[in-house]
Order: sequence, then C-alpha cells, then structure tokens
Amino acid sequence: LLKNKIMNGRNKAMCYTKDIHSYRKFSRNQSKEGISMSSIETFLQMVKESDNIVFFGGAGVSTESGIPDFRSVDGLYNQKYDYPPETILSHSFYVNHTEEFYRFYRDKMLCLTAKPNTTHYKLAELEKALKAVVTQNIDGLHQAAGSKNVLELHGSVHRNYCRKCGKEFDAEYILNSKGVPVCDSCGGQIKPDVVLYEEGLNQQTLEDAVYYISHADMLIIGGTSLAVYPAAGLIDYYRGNKLVLINKSTTSMDSRADLLIQAGLGEVFGQVRV
Repeated sequence: LLKNKIMNGRNKAMCYTKDIHSYRKFSRNQSKEGISMSSIETFLQMVKESDNIVFFGGAGVSTESGIPDFRSVDGLYNQKYDYPPETILSHSFYVNHTEEFYRFYRDKMLCLTAKPNTTHYKLAELEKALKAVVTQNIDGLHQAAGSKNVLELHGSVHRNYCRKCGKEFDAEYILNSKGVPVCDSCGGQIKPDVVLYEEGLNQQTLEDAVYYISHADMLIIGGTSLAVYPAAGLIDYYRGNKLVLINKSTTSMDSRADLLIQAGLGEVFGQVRV
C-alpha cells in the first residue's frame, strides 16, 4: 500500500488518489516547499515501481522557462491583438495573410532565448524508465535538456523548410529575416514545420505516440488543459492504473486520474531525486 502522510503548512493543495476498488479525495496541507509531501511520496513510489513511463505534456511545461501558454489567465489567448491568436495560427490565415502571420510568429512564437527548466531536466534524468516524451510544445526544450525520444505532436520552430525546393532552415534564419522569409537558394517561400490550426498532425508521430502510451505502465500528464484535440484524445489509449495528472487548474479528465496533483510542475519535479 502507498503511504499517505499529512504535513502542516500555510497553504493547501489537492491530492487525489484512487485504487482499483474506490476513488478517494484528500485535502492535503502543503509543506514549506509548497506541495503536499504525501502526494510526492505517492508519485515517487509510482515512478519507482514503473519501468515503462510516458510523459504527455503541454504548454504548462514551458511556462517556467518564460514561454507563455495559450489558455491560462496570462496566456496568449487573453492578450490583445488585431486578430485572435487562434485565427493567426491557422492555415488559412498563413496562406491569406502571410506577412501578418510572420509578424506574430516572430514576436510570440520564437522564444529562442528560453532555457530548459527543472521539469525538462528531471524528465531527461528519468529517461532510463521514461520511454518517451509526448509533447504539444514546439520549443525544443525537452531535447535541449537531454531527452532523446521526444514526439513533437505539433512540430517544432527549429525546423523550417522551403515550400519550393525543400531546403531546411533553422529558427534563427526565420527570426532574422524580414517580411515573409524566402529560400536563399531558389527564392521559394519558407514555412515553419509546425502544425497550424486546420492542419492535420503527422501520421507517423501520432502512431508512435499511440504505441508508447498504450504500452506504458505509468502515464504522467503535465501542464495541459487537455482541451486541444486530437492530441488530448491520445490519453484514451492508456490502459494502466498509474495515471498521474499534474496541472494548476482543473481539467475535464481529473476524475480519471489515479493521482491528481493541482500544482505547478516545477513544484513537483523540483522535489524528485533520481
């Protein structure tokens, strides 16, 4: 049995656990570090007992690196632009307003000075048991932290290609270009290798994600509202009984978690010792 211990502190977090027979909800006092040690102990025990872990992450993984998410109170969707970010980051807007698209893209999507944070590094350290990182992020910070098997559902800002000849370009080339970036070989228009709204996900990446999630004995979901489909639907392929959900706000999937920790990822992974 997993040991649960209540520790006194000034703040409160919510820790939920359930076993095969019942679902139990606990209100836990936080330690001075800011998060219930009982939930950390449960989390660490789950990790210790697992040898096929998959991490599924969203924008909340990178917010502590200074990259804004899309749907939080301070996220991109709550800022003011001539067009909503969801409209700007669509295929039709890219086609019909390419220069406007790139003005927004350079300003808000190319966060090239951002560095990996605690969560990125801890996931890389866990890689002996952690078989794959499935990410909705496009910033490349998991690889920068040392993770090897990263499945980028929505592509990466670090990959860009000429739509005419296929030549590849890095993110710095896009950042330093003016207007609509063009190929320095053939003059063709360059497009980021990111999945825009109205575009489909890469089929091979999807199949790989389904494979790893369906074979995992532990699935850690972190920093995502689970509101973007089809990516969020991937968790339906998990068949184990160690589903951990770490997120500051509630999600529609909370009741499905075997361990639910409503806190920032840095608070949780900062106390993990590999």
